[in-house]
Amino acid sequence: MLTTMRKLLCGTAVVATMLATVGVGPAQPESAPGCSSTVQIGSTAYRSYLGQVVASVKQFKGCGQNWGYIYVWQSFVDGKLPFYLEAGVAVFDSPTHRQPDRYLGLTRGKVGQRELWSAGADTLSACTAAYGLISISGADDHDTLTSIRC
Repeated sequence: MLTTMRKLLCGTAVVATMLATVGVGPAQPESAPGCSSTVQIGSTAYRSYLGQVVASVKQFKGCGQNWGYIYVWQSFVDGKLPFYLEAGVAVFDSPTHRQPDRYLGLTRGKVGQRELWSAGADTLSACTAAYGLISISGADDHDTLTSIRC
């Protein structure tokens, strides 16, 4: 009986721990608007504010296009600072360029919108990176790029 009770308590603790961690980290995006077959390319980039990671930026390809995506972490949202997001695809004429030559598919979210996709960009044959920006009321804009993919 004591062994059964220990197993039950241990199982309950495991389930409670799993439930407590749901929603802690960045969410996985479902798919770009109008394209259900997107896959992430390159690594995820992270943006910090006051020493804390507040957003993730990712680049996707699908439906013959590249897409930028930015997601704000719940820990930042809980701070209740007004913010808006921008997402886009940065295009580089050469993989050795340090700065993008242009941005395509730029979109701007509503105040407090937690995730945002860029419009699709016809750039599969170009060197690209996802661009994400979080603009925080009363602070500077904080942007970042993912790694360049050619």
